[in-house]
Amino acid sequence: MKNVMGIIMSGGRNTKLKELSTMRSSPAVPVGGKYRAIDFILSNMVNSGITNIGVIAQYSFRSLMDHLGSGKEWDLDRKTDGLFLFPPFLSDEGTGWYRGTADAMYNNLTFLKRSNEEYVLISQGNCIFTTTFDDMLNAHKEKDADITVAYREMNDIPMEELTNMGVMQLDSSSRLIDFQEKPMHPNTLNGSLGIYMIKRELLIALLEESVAHGYYDFVLDIIIKMLHKLKIYGYKYNGYWRSMSTVQMYYKCNMELLNPVVNNELLGKLKIYTKVKDEAPAKYNEEAEVKNSIIADGCIIEGVVENSVLFRGVTIKRGAVVKDSIIMQGSIVEENSALNYAILDKNVVLSKNRCLKGEKSWPIIIGKNVIV
Repeated sequence: MKNVMGIIMSGGRNTKLKELSTMRSSPAVPVGGKYRAIDFILSNMVNSGITNIGVIAQYSFRSLMDHLGSGKEWDLDRKTDGLFLFPPFLSDEGTGWYRGTADAMYNNLTFLKRSNEEYVLISQGNCIFTTTFDDMLNAHKEKDADITVAYREMNDIPMEELTNMGVMQLDSSSRLIDFQEKPMHPNTLNGSLGIYMIKRELLIALLEESVAHGYYDFVLDIIIKMLHKLKIYGYKYNGYWRSMSTVQMYYKCNMELLNPVVNNELLGKLKIYTKVKDEAPAKYNEEAEVKNSIIADGCIIEGVVENSVLFRGVTIKRGAVVKDSIIMQGSIVEENSALNYAILDKNVVLSKNRCLKGEKSWPIIIGKNVIV
C-alpha cells in the first residue's frame, strides 16, 4: 500500500473517561499491560505498508507525544516520509485551537499537499483492533467510491454505546444512504469505525470548500452534507473492535484481553508495536497466587491477583487481594488491602488494610498519584 498515506485524529476532549483522560488524550490511555490505545491503529497502518503518517493532536497531548517520539518503534523515523506530529499552533490568522476534525486537517493542509500518495486513510486514534487495510482499498477502487467508510455490526456492545457513535444505513450495494451522528435512537446496528478512505486531491478540495463556508466537522459537514452528491460506500469489518470512549468500554476491553481467543486475535496475528522500556521480569514470592491475569515486567507480586491487568512496576504486597481490576504503572497495593472492580491510574498507593470495591458495570477509578 505504498500509494496510501495516513492521518490519525487524536480526538477532542473526552469527559466520559473521567479521571483517565484529565491528563492525557484518549489515544494515550494505557491498555493491556504495556500498550497505549494509539499503538493499535499506528501498527495497523505500518502493517499495511503505510509509512507516511500524520498524528493531529489537540487536548492533553504531552503524554501522547512523549510516547510516539520520533516513531522509531514503528520504523517511522525515516529520511523520507515517517511520523509527523501536529499539535495546535498559534498564528496571526488563528487561535491555534482546531474547531473540528475538518478544520484540524485544513490547518495541516501543507502535509497533505506536499505528500505524493494518491489515497489518504483517515482514522480516529482511540480504538482497539488489528487489521490491514488492503481489502478496504480494493473495495474503494472497485466501487469507484469518493469516500469509503469502515463500519461494523455492533451486536456485542451495549445499546447506549451506539449513541456515542456514527450509525450508518446502507443500500444493497453498500452505498451510504443515511448517517446519524451520535443518535439518541439508533436505527441500525451498523456503527462507523471512524475510518475513511479518500483520494488525497479530493480531500484537499473538500476541506478547502468546507472551511471556506465556515464548516469545520468532517462527519457533519462533509460526509452527511455531501451524502447525495458524493459516492460514499460502507466497508464492513468483522473482527474484534472496541473504542476507548467511555470508562465502561475501557474496562470491558481490558477484561476481554484476558480471554485467550480475544487476546490471540488482537495480539497473536499481527505485531502491535509500542514504546519499549527495559524492566526486570515480574517477580513472584512464595505467597503469590496469580490466576488469569496479565502481569507486565517489573511487577512484584506477594499477594493474590485474579482476572486483572497489571502494568509495569506494580507492587502487590503480602496479604493483598486484587480481583477484576486494572492497575497502571508504578502503583502499590499495600499489605492486607483488597481491590475489586477498580481502575488505579499511575503511581497510586492503596494504604494498608483498605478496601476498594466498584461494580462490574461501574468500576471505581482512582486518578494519578493519589494515596488512598
